[in-house]
Amino acid sequence: MNTAPTAISDDDGPKTGHDFIREIVRRDLGEGRVKSVVTRFPPEPNGYLHIGHAKSICLNFGIAGEFGGRCHLRFDDTNPSKEEQEYIDAIKADVRWLGFDWGEHLYYASDYFEQIYEWAEQLINTGNAYVDDLSADEMREYRGTLTEPGRESPFRNRSVEQNLDLFRSMRAGEFPDGHCVLRAKVDMASGNINLRDPTLYRIQHAAHPRTGTAWCIYPTYDFAHGQSDAIEGITHSICTLEFEDHRPLYDWFIENLPVPSRPHQYEFARLNLTDVVLSKRKLIELVTGGTVTGWDDPRMPTISGLRRRGIPATAIRAFCEAIGVSKANSIVEMSYFDHFVREHLNAHAQRRMAVLKPLKLVIENYPEGTSEELDAVNNPADPDTGTRKVPFGRELYVEQEDFMEVPVKGFFRLSPGKEVRLRYAYFVTCTSVVKDAQGNVIELRCTYDPQTRGGDSLDGRKVKATLHWASAAHAHRAEVRLYDYAGIEAEPEIVTDALIEPALSQTPVGECVQFERLGYFCRDNDTNGAGSLVFNRTIGLRDTAKTKA
Repeated sequence: MNTAPTAISDDDGPKTGHDFIREIVRRDLGEGRVKSVVTRFPPEPNGYLHIGHAKSICLNFGIAGEFGGRCHLRFDDTNPSKEEQEYIDAIKADVRWLGFDWGEHLYYASDYFEQIYEWAEQLINTGNAYVDDLSADEMREYRGTLTEPGRESPFRNRSVEQNLDLFRSMRAGEFPDGHCVLRAKVDMASGNINLRDPTLYRIQHAAHPRTGTAWCIYPTYDFAHGQSDAIEGITHSICTLEFEDHRPLYDWFIENLPVPSRPHQYEFARLNLTDVVLSKRKLIELVTGGTVTGWDDPRMPTISGLRRRGIPATAIRAFCEAIGVSKANSIVEMSYFDHFVREHLNAHAQRRMAVLKPLKLVIENYPEGTSEELDAVNNPADPDTGTRKVPFGRELYVEQEDFMEVPVKGFFRLSPGKEVRLRYAYFVTCTSVVKDAQGNVIELRCTYDPQTRGGDSLDGRKVKATLHWASAAHAHRAEVRLYDYAGIEAEPEIVTDALIEPALSQTPVGECVQFERLGYFCRDNDTNGAGSLVFNRTIGLRDTAKTKA
């Protein structure tokens, strides 16, 4: 995407956009075609929602809010073999977490099964539907291709009486799965394959999450969707572009049935992100195959996975608003999404200190057996968050990469004879190193200047590096999982012996904080024993994808 990222607004209220769908809504209201706006978000409960769904959620609920209307949450639960109550519950939780509320307007296509069935019989009575005994393979063969018209089924001209009898036998459970289907009688020669006598009902002897075994035939998505819209009085049925070729069929049903309202379908381009898997089929394979730990694995692009990773809902909403709505398919750079995540976290995440790969540092001239508490800023971007106390003592830990015995050009952190600042604490100078039998540096010996308490010198001298640290006597141990964009199937690097400042042990599960100099991290709900702490890396402090060697 070539547009430069826009700044995030902290205003979580409705915002009025100027995309083509909103212009249609304005026109319809202005011309009186509709009195009030009614939209819907209609997920199929056959998996968890992913970030691509967030665009549709924000669009449908956003338009309803902007124009004083309402948005329904409706589950298009017409395929019981793939649907589960777990998915229904997860979808509700995700929509709420994103900041939207459907109020009393929670619906299911299964609420309308009896009415949809009656309309199917009406199509039979008007000669617009028939029971077809062709097998699935035969139906594909008869349907034709994009360049060749289809052929009529030999069962297309059954009498109304025959079709009604067969259809009622289907409902009564007299036939096995796949024995026959009910098809609409539209146009087998149509250039739009969706109009070549589409299936309306198929036999599935499967228990439904809500209706149990009351039904053994279920309407197809195409047949149930538009009729559910009409029952609910949806004014603007907003879908992604892959449904554009389905719109003539959507309209055909509306024209041929006595539905209580006449909704219209509008299509927009779905969200595509670079290097992000948004195929529900692929995501299901990753879960069922054990590649990931579940739908909320922090590597997953699901909303629950993003939430567990620490991605804020506000950042997702701001991103969806910024990319806009269009009719043209495009791919958005993941770095653009990252911008909104960092922008929000920089403004709101509290700062803490953690050392992921500890190297011991002993301040030889600091009094033994003593410690002190230093003031540390919680968030320099928000003075109202105040300060916290961080314990400091003679023995500390710093990052291994913050020391180099023989420094290369441009390395300004710790090395023998080099003075640096310890964040919020003192200036220290490395005087010697301790090595193990293999020659590895295992400890640094330093001195400190007590006149630099708080991290500033009284004589005005400057240092070129400031290091974070953890007090050996007070730090807590934690497991830190370093998720990256190396790919959804890549295992995270896991640091099992990270040291964190005591305040981090009070971080609530799900809250994201900044580990100073390291990135943003979220407290995970995993435990590995009593009192264990696990943090997931949400995102780095800056985009390093193009700068890594």
